[in-house]
Amino acid sequence: MFFLEDLWQLLLQYLLQKTRFFSEKESFIRLKESMTNSTCGGAESDLCRDEPAAFVLKFIAMASILLAGMAGIAIPLIGKHRRYLRTDGNLFVAAKAFAAGVILATGFVHMLSDATEALNSPCLPEFPWSKFPFTGFFAMMAALFTLLLDFVGTQYYERKQGMNRAVDEQARVGTSEEGNVGKVFGEEESGGMHIVGMHAHAAHHRHNHPHGDACDGGGIVKEHGHDHSHALIAANEETDVRHVVVSQVLELGIVSHSVIIGLSLGVSQSPCAIRPLIAALSFHQFFEGFALGGCISQAQFKASSTTIMACFFALTTPIGVGIGTGIASVYNPYSPGALIAEGILDALSAGILVYMALVDLIAADFLSKRMSCNFRLQLVSYCMLFLGAGLMSSLAIWA
Repeated sequence: MFFLEDLWQLLLQYLLQKTRFFSEKESFIRLKESMTNSTCGGAESDLCRDEPAAFVLKFIAMASILLAGMAGIAIPLIGKHRRYLRTDGNLFVAAKAFAAGVILATGFVHMLSDATEALNSPCLPEFPWSKFPFTGFFAMMAALFTLLLDFVGTQYYERKQGMNRAVDEQARVGTSEEGNVGKVFGEEESGGMHIVGMHAHAAHHRHNHPHGDACDGGGIVKEHGHDHSHALIAANEETDVRHVVVSQVLELGIVSHSVIIGLSLGVSQSPCAIRPLIAALSFHQFFEGFALGGCISQAQFKASSTTIMACFFALTTPIGVGIGTGIASVYNPYSPGALIAEGILDALSAGILVYMALVDLIAADFLSKRMSCNFRLQLVSYCMLFLGAGLMSSLAIWA
């Protein structure tokens, strides 16, 4: 009898120890999962989760961003015939410098930071995402691809304009200059002027007239002496081609990241995160639209093409917000697929925006003869550039 009682007590102690062990093990697993979920799922945003309030704020965001984008892109397009808003005026150059600073800060401070955060997330497997700096790699490849696209687009439009102008020149020369013995420098045997010949002709005249294009009291003294029509036409055509390519590549870079930021806002269910985003994205959209509108205006597109490009820019982010709102209930922004897609697209957008801001906006204006001949314009433009970059960077505190 005593033996059975002792055996029963030993059995009870063993079961109690096993039960305590499993319960401790289960609590440890739950704790580990909760820590993983809080790290991956952003538990901080859940503290302010309010779906009805977030839903209302998203509609406010769509309206605010749409109006800001439309206003930004419309000012240079509608005001290009106004005295103070003309694209060749000093006020426009200074405002464009501010917008270039905004775009540069968007690429460096916002897009690269978001891409790094997404691709280094603990929700992603350690290999390969923690073994290689993919953010910088994708941004670099995007910048190089933009350079290639810039070059190919410029060559295409130059050849297209060169062929059209060669036909016009051939017809003109054939009817009015049949009796002329000499040929203009760069002119082809057929009587037309090839695009390469026009560039060579312009360089030839600049070489023979070193006093041309010199600064004179903040202005530019035009070349003189004899007919420079070929050189001027070549320079104008080259400038027009650059504006066409720049406006299209810049819109590609802006639209690509506008979709991402629209989706990010749309899937959020936290009013605490959406409120600062409304102000930040409206500010950002206005000045990006201003820079893009200036490039489109300088490219002198047809009215239909200008309208399509303007509407495409203005609608992209609000549409992204709408799509994000529609899929918010089923979309998990912390899933590996979503993080990888967001990180790669953010890095690519950053590379495109940084290239366009530095090469086609800042360098094109700040290294121009006009800027070097006007010290006051230089001072104002540099101040506006740093102000735009600083203000856009400071928005990273809230968004």
